[in-house]
Amino acid sequence: MDYGMVLALMGAGLAVFLPGIGSSVGIHIASKSATAILSEKPERYGQFFIMVVLPGTQGFYGFLGAFMVMRNLNFFGGGLPEVPLGTGLKVLMACLPVAIAGLVTAIYQGKVSSCGILMAGKKPELAFKAGVVYAVMVEIYAILGLLGTLFMLLYGVTWPKVA
Repeated sequence: MDYGMVLALMGAGLAVFLPGIGSSVGIHIASKSATAILSEKPERYGQFFIMVVLPGTQGFYGFLGAFMVMRNLNFFGGGLPEVPLGTGLKVLMACLPVAIAGLVTAIYQGKVSSCGILMAGKKPELAFKAGVVYAVMVEIYAILGLLGTLFMLLYGVTWPKVA
């Protein structure tokens, strides 16, 4: 069994799985607040949409990290290479920043967005200033997790060649 490949694919799996969970939880949190306000003020749908979908971006960041792993392992071209155990471990570790940052920031971004939505329900003029801007501040840390993963995958891993 190619344990290096198993570790590398575990990293790719975690990069998709954990931010995906965080994104779904974050969107759930924000959408509960939005639907509560929209039941009385449906005209505010457009104002709340961005705050509801923002926690979903972490899922895309995780997918990007996993896609880079699969592309570099020739996953889509067939003929997978033999992956040394050390390389598989490096790939697994390189995927953790986007996986963990994506999980945590998506949940907290959902909470921040929820508060912004509730505030904008009472003071619509603050929807962008306090609602979206505060939620984007959390997004910065998800982007840093993605960048950490990308830099490690690009510069910290010597990818095996297909035989």
